Amino acid sequence: MASERRNPVPARQTQGNIRPSRLSKKQYTLSLLNEALCTGWLDSQEVHRIQRGFMSILSDLIKRYTQGKSSSVTSDTAERILSSILYAVDANLRRFADPLRAVDYLTTADIRKIYGEGVDLLRQCLDETKRLYTVVKQNKLDVAVEAYHTTIDESLPAFLNQYGILFDAHNTMASIDYPLAVDDIQMEGVFYIREYVEHLKMETDFCRLFSQRDLEALLVHFGQVCRFDYRIELFNIFELVLNNAVFSILSGGDARKINISPGQFEVLTRRFTLASAAQIQTLLHEAADELPSRLNISNSRLNDYMHQCTRHLAQRVVNAAHHHRLETVIIKEMEKRQKPHVISLNRGDQMTDSSFRLLVDRITACEKTEEKVDLIQKNVHSLADYVDVLRAGCFFGNEFQTLFGSLSHIELAILAKRVFYEDLRDQSCHFSSLVFQEKMPDSEWEQHYVAFLQNLSLDQLTAIEACIHDIDIEDISFD
Repeated sequence: MASERRNPVPARQTQGNIRPSRLSKKQYTLSLLNEALCTGWLDSQEVHRIQRGFMSILSDLIKRYTQGKSSSVTSDTAERILSSILYAVDANLRRFADPLRAVDYLTTADIRKIYGEGVDLLRQCLDETKRLYTVVKQNKLDVAVEAYHTTIDESLPAFLNQYGILFDAHNTMASIDYPLAVDDIQMEGVFYIREYVEHLKMETDFCRLFSQRDLEALLVHFGQVCRFDYRIELFNIFELVLNNAVFSILSGGDARKINISPGQFEVLTRRFTLASAAQIQTLLHEAADELPSRLNISNSRLNDYMHQCTRHLAQRVVNAAHHHRLETVIIKEMEKRQKPHVISLNRGDQMTDSSFRLLVDRITACEKTEEKVDLIQKNVHSLADYVDVLRAGCFFGNEFQTLFGSLSHIELAILAKRVFYEDLRDQSCHFSSLVFQEKMPDSEWEQHYVAFLQNLSLDQLTAIEACIHDIDIEDISFD
């Protein structure tokens, strides 16, 4: 039933102010109605009339949802469609800077008209987001960060192709892993995705101001400092680059050179260690103010975004300086270690599926453990294949001990990097303590591997631990 037009709400003596702080981003219309009722701008009859208008739209959409076959659906489906309706109405009412104007529009305009205008706004937003996404896709960074590429290549297209304005307008419907430096999790649906893509574009544009070589080196150094594989971890590239650009300025370097040398790190350590919390904040804000002119950035939105991020940096630096842990915030260049070993489990020598299946059949057919081990040593040269063999059910009981006993310290260290990946990120954690911790891994082969390590001497564990520190995580494929 269409809502009839009404005159603007008359002034009442009991009217109070509608406070924007009480209005919900996710349920704007409902919170606006509640506030208008509480403050005297609407009475209960007016609220009920508006609600009946929403229910009339819901009734029509349910028939459309069932293609005219039914006028009823499950309660969950009805709630979902009603949320979609309200999301479109929210989009329309949020156009008004003054909430009272939105209340006035609700009381004077036809509810179906308000909803239809909201749907049009959602379509416009979706079209804008698609155009913006195309630009992001074309200009994405050439970095080996899995979550960044998966979000751009898979998650965002899935949303843009599947988004349902009529029945699922409020649903974000996307599994987005890549974290932004600034992300408003209170938003949802297409408005959230548009803001996400806008922020992602700004972050990407900023990172492209720096050389590819410097960017790749910074990511490698970041992974080394944090003791994890930066390719598979969740972190924000923009924030990392921005912070080091600020640090470069403060150390007397070029804003475009984001790799902090050991000498620059010493300069920064002295400055931050001798400064108070207030002085550190001043130093960082002054450097952030310089950054746009140093990088020839004229985009005011990007400038605001950068300043918003550097405000978070100040407290991190204050805490790191206080605890003498500045190396966790300032990513400096790491010395390249000479690798004393040749890694025999080469990630570039992975077998084809057919070759792998044939090998598993040959190993399974062997009666002697030594023959199984010999087949593996001659045919398996990648960590991925090695782990797949361990999972394939080719070895049983003490056969695992014979297999692990055939490996060198470096090969055992490579497996340790995989089994104890999360724990080894903690630099204060000793390898021997990991081996003898009470918690055992879930998979059978990992349990046998830990049991094998527990039977080694302390000297052998020490030798394996030394090898662990000689392995760059980038040299190992975890696929």
